[in-house]
Amino acid sequence: MLKLLPFLLMIAAAVIHARLAARRTARELDERSAELLEPSLRPALARLAAALDLGAIRVHLYDVPMVNALALHDGRIFVTRGFLDRYRAGQVTAEELTAAIAHEIGHVALGHTRRRLIDFTGQNAAAMGLGMVLGRIIPGLGPLLAQWLMGLVAAGLSRKAEYEADEYAAALLMKAGYGAGPLKSLLRKLGALSGLRGAQPPAWLLTHPKTEARIAAIEAHEARWLGSVSGGSAP
Repeated sequence: MLKLLPFLLMIAAAVIHARLAARRTARELDERSAELLEPSLRPALARLAAALDLGAIRVHLYDVPMVNALALHDGRIFVTRGFLDRYRAGQVTAEELTAAIAHEIGHVALGHTRRRLIDFTGQNAAAMGLGMVLGRIIPGLGPLLAQWLMGLVAAGLSRKAEYEADEYAAALLMKAGYGAGPLKSLLRKLGALSGLRGAQPPAWLLTHPKTEARIAAIEAHEARWLGSVSGGSAP
């Protein structure tokens, strides 16, 4: 039992760290957000709700200037003030902003937001344990190497979740009568909107797949679904 004590302590520390980080994020969002009450977006959100057989979809406005949308582990959906400002300026259409919300709904519906907390805890514990082992082999560099390796694992899991949320969003948008076009056009705009132009790291370091790969995956889903419809079976 004593031999397992360091490992058990690492797991406990990782759990505490993950829980505290989640609470800090939730507190920040609580303090800087309110319900999104944009009249011009109500029809689009109502169409999404109808496609999901829901009475309404509640979205929160996070008061920060960056362009982003996110989902919390408790199921809440957020759109940033910067994103809404781009919509009001005509740089983003109502359908494209709705596509971003549909993507975040996908993260919630597919369990990504809750699993992210569990994954974060496990990755922290694994990084600590691997750091101890590698630290004995490569003093000084072992913990850094462990963090880098676990970062690669986290990035890979994140990219997989993004592909899955894209697929969910595309299906939801098609059911709502928009088609997947708004999601694809939004993805093409995001780099410029968020200021992420120029050279990027290799794909295996990114937490989100590259735009071209995401659009290609969405179009593959479209072709499969439309082929199923034309063949007489449900998509």
